[in-house]
Formats: sequence, C-alpha cells, structure tokens
Amino acid sequence: MNFIFDIDGTICFKGKPISEKILNSLESLKANGHNVIFASARPIRDMLPVIDHKFHSYTMIGGNGSLISVDGNILYSNSFTDVQRNSISNILDEYNATYLIDGEWDYTYTGPLDHPILNNLDPLKLAKNINTLQHKSIVKILILTSDDMDRMTDSILKLDVVIHKHGNENVIDISPKGIHKWSALNKLGIEKGDYVAYGNDANDISMFMNAAYSIMVGDHKELSKHASESIPLSNNTEDDIIKKINLLSTINSVTI
Repeated sequence: MNFIFDIDGTICFKGKPISEKILNSLESLKANGHNVIFASARPIRDMLPVIDHKFHSYTMIGGNGSLISVDGNILYSNSFTDVQRNSISNILDEYNATYLIDGEWDYTYTGPLDHPILNNLDPLKLAKNINTLQHKSIVKILILTSDDMDRMTDSILKLDVVIHKHGNENVIDISPKGIHKWSALNKLGIEKGDYVAYGNDANDISMFMNAAYSIMVGDHKELSKHASESIPLSNNTEDDIIKKINLLSTINSVTI
C-alpha cells in the first residue's frame, strides 16, 4: 500500500522538523513493505530541511503537485504558461501585491521582512532570491499581501488557474490548472484507491477524494467532508498519528 503524507500541520508542526518518533514510524511502514511519499505545498527545496536527510531519497511531491522528486532528483515540473505568467504579473502590479514566486529551485520574495513565511523559506540556503524575469519557469505563486485581496483573487480566477485560500494565514496559493496532489500521484502511476492519505488543509482535498482511506489531522471544514477519520490537535497528536500509522502498517490493503 502507498502512504501519502502532507507535511505542515500533519506530521510537522510549528515549522519544526518532523520528529524522530514519527520518522521511526515511517521507517516501520517501509519495513512492512509499504511505500511512503511526502506531498506538500512547499517546493522540494523547502521540504528537505524538515525531513531527515536519510529520507531525501523518498519520493516527494512539492508545490501542491507541480514538482515531483524521486531519489533526490526533480523528475517532473509543471509551470504556468507565458500568457498566464504575464497576466498574473500585471494583476500583482495592479493590486500592489507582495508575493513568493517559486521556480523549480530558485525563488522571488517581495513580502514583508517580518512575514512568518520567512521562517520556512530556504532555511538551508540552497537557492537564490532572483528577479522574477530570471525564472525560466514558474510553478507556484503565494500572494502574501494586497491592496484588495478579494478583487485580485477574482481577476486571477479568470486566468484558468488553481487557487487555494489559506484562511488562517490570509494568503493565496496559485498553481497551474490541473495541478494538485492527486494529479501528481497519477503521474507516479498511483491509481484511485491505491493509497492511504494524511493531510490537514484544503490542498489535500483532491488527495483525500481518491484515497482508499484518509486521515485528517486537526479540523478543516471542507477537508472533513472527504476524511475517513480525524485526529484532533492536542498534546498527544503525534502519538495518535503514530498509533494510526502502526495500525495501518500491519495490513496489506485498506477499503473505505
């Protein structure tokens, strides 16, 4: 069975690396013949610092599905078209937006110098903060501030792209059309009902909808509609996650 894990808010909390005890449970999954995949909104570059180096060869889905890394190499990326790229740039200028733009590896950051996202942005200094025009391709855009976030979002939606609103953080996440975690799993040859999914946010919905079994960590109104069960946030959340991983690791298949 394939086990797919979102990272932030699911097995990684408050920007800290995944704990050793959760990593040990993931190793147990592998030892029992299961396949472990990490799937995050973070680009691959920013997934590495919170995942122990001995797991860096594991398959990783980054940028909500726009990037796929296998054995430490980015094998797949999907970017905005030139028309979309130019249109989005004009809209960002019109609404005086600040943002984080991700290419396959390097990035462009124009946001506030005290924005919380900087805590997770390239902490290992693996990439460069470059001018937007220097990107050969753009795979993901995170809008941090704007003069009018709602009107700007409406304008961007007309470009036929995918938008996720992260209400708790008051930011907007933009990806190319057809790009989500489920589309990336498809590209890896994983079919509907062939995996167990762990997640916590709206960008996990596509993954949950096609899973054999899905576990929501915390509480998200829209995601909960597609979750098989949930694990509440508490002082025992990590232990509860591990118990569920250990339970599911002993079976060969899962059905809803």
